[in-house]
Amino acid sequence: MIEQIDGLPAGTLGFVAHDQVTAADYENVMVPDIEAAFALKRKLRLLYCIAEDFTGFDAGAMWDDAKLGFRHFTGWERIALVTDVGWIRTMCKAMGFAIPAEFRLFGLAEREAARQWITEPPTVVHTE
Repeated sequence: MIEQIDGLPAGTLGFVAHDQVTAADYENVMVPDIEAAFALKRKLRLLYCIAEDFTGFDAGAMWDDAKLGFRHFTGWERIALVTDVGWIRTMCKAMGFAIPAEFRLFGLAEREAARQWITEPPTVVHTE
């Protein structure tokens, strides 16, 4: 099951994965929100939390996740992933370099820090 995280600023989406995540969860919750947000803004931020009660993704959910990522490959400004699931953390550490956005991995105890990071204004670099 996937649920939305409310109270995030415009241009920032948040989701929490609970129990078994299915393709229907992606198609009914994440995809409509993400597509609607991209229709309004070119670059988005994503806060994605894998809850303690998470048991896994079904094959359809993994495929939908990959399709969604490829469709908007360069559309992400920042991505914060919050999880204590070992295999997900290992995969992100190994493949994080391939994500074309600022990406940070947080543990469940750092969920509030992830929320703060994902919503903070971008750093402005001044050159003279």
